[in-house]
Amino acid sequence: MGQKVNPIGFRTGIFVDWKSRWYASKKEFGDLLVEDKKIRDYVSKKFKSAGVCKVEIERTRDEVRVVVFAARPGVIIGRKGTQIEQLQDELQGLVGRRINLKIEEVGRPELQAHLVAEDIAEQLAKRAAFRRTIKRALESTMEAGAKGIKVQLAGRLGGAEMARREKQIAGSIPLSTLRAKIDYGFVEAKTPQGHIGIQVWINQGEYEDQNDGADAQEGQASKKPKRSYKR
Repeated sequence: MGQKVNPIGFRTGIFVDWKSRWYASKKEFGDLLVEDKKIRDYVSKKFKSAGVCKVEIERTRDEVRVVVFAARPGVIIGRKGTQIEQLQDELQGLVGRRINLKIEEVGRPELQAHLVAEDIAEQLAKRAAFRRTIKRALESTMEAGAKGIKVQLAGRLGGAEMARREKQIAGSIPLSTLRAKIDYGFVEAKTPQGHIGIQVWINQGEYEDQNDGADAQEGQASKKPKRSYKR
């Protein structure tokens, strides 16, 4: 039996930073966690067309900082920034705290696993052939400069009576190598026959060398004992 591990959770705290960065006591932790979920769900549902792939949340004593990563930030910002102000007010009403909102643009949407999974889900909802859809996703991602991609679908594929799994891989996907920069996304496609689960793994290369052990040689203890000077 294979042990399946979420690639993002596997690397969190080593090469990947937490998506929620704050500290709270045991009494407040649950409520703040629910608040984070509400913010993420609200932004993702309202701006589905903007290609939101990640929402990071930081908390201070005075405010909640929300950073939204989107492929099309103009959809969220709106004309002259009117829509972003409206979203900020709506989030403040939802959470009941002061919100500091920031929008970041995603450079290559083809290399973001969540956005690739959403694109596949949209095509399956329009009754496109699932094998052709997977093949197009693999080709576009590899052309964008990815080292590898793996796509797996599970459900009543093609309207079949029995649910099954189908997967296709292009390039290399080293899931157990921590240094490999693997992005993971999961989306459910709602089809008339039922829901189809879409999992996407994208190998974006390797993480850059960390400076944790750069000064190890300089900080190494000398073999000769240092002289002690008496005052």
